[in-house]
Amino acid sequence: MDIYLPIAELSVNPFLVIGLGGLVGFLSGLFGVGGGFLITPLLIFIGIPPAVAVGTSAGQLLASSVSGTLAQVRRGNVDMRMGLVLVGGGFFSTAAGVWIFGVLQRLGQIDLVITLCYVLFLGVVGGLMFVESLRAILHVRKAATRGKLHRHYWVHGLPLKMRFQRSRLYISALLPIGLGFAVGILSAIMGVGGGLLMVPAMIYLLGMPTALVVGTSLFQVCFIAGMTTFLQAAQNQTVDIVLAILLIAGGVVGAQFGSRIGTRLRGEQVRLLLAILVLLICGKLAFDLFSPPPDTFSLTAGGS
Repeated sequence: MDIYLPIAELSVNPFLVIGLGGLVGFLSGLFGVGGGFLITPLLIFIGIPPAVAVGTSAGQLLASSVSGTLAQVRRGNVDMRMGLVLVGGGFFSTAAGVWIFGVLQRLGQIDLVITLCYVLFLGVVGGLMFVESLRAILHVRKAATRGKLHRHYWVHGLPLKMRFQRSRLYISALLPIGLGFAVGILSAIMGVGGGLLMVPAMIYLLGMPTALVVGTSLFQVCFIAGMTTFLQAAQNQTVDIVLAILLIAGGVVGAQFGSRIGTRLRGEQVRLLLAILVLLICGKLAFDLFSPPPDTFSLTAGGS
């Protein structure tokens, strides 16, 4: 039994899409990321046009991140003040990113740009995270003593310092604002909630405790994904409501199970598993990018 998707203009098996949503929701709750870096490539793999995959995944991110955030709030793992500062930095860049997305779509280059962005972004972030988390695990086994939570760089000397009592930090507000700005651009162009960048940056750059990073990241994803979904639907018409509902149905349930299991793992274990997953997706996208298409003479409507 297939169901027709009006915006994507093709038919898919609804149970397959619900299963994909459930898998991504589970990983979202487990790793504290929105899951857009995973759901967008998976939708492309089953034949959804990249532009529609990016626009629709933002809607799925909104539902799964809200579900995951509620679970983290009940456990007291969200730094609300830090989350609001991150959201403030991401609002303006999200609007700019959606405008850039529309320009690339009209030029017929959005599919190539989306794939290249994913290969570069996932390769760099996944590689760095894999090396660091592996070193952390080996270091814990060799030495029982615990080092500093984070190192101090020149960015920690920036002005406009704020105190974040929940995270026990006294840092410049420019750091989370700049981080939120970068995430807003990525959310609009790649359909990601930004957790993939947010989680390591909050740990290594801001110095937040890992236990608070997951919940605070999901809190930020809720607002950015909501704004991205609205702007993509209004300006670029790339949000397929039927596809989004199927993904949300699976994602809300999966996020609850992922959050429960995530609390049983140590921070470095979570980062290592996430790094392996990221590198696998990067490898598949890179293979598809450079491999010859099955039908050299096929055309897609509208360049998307």
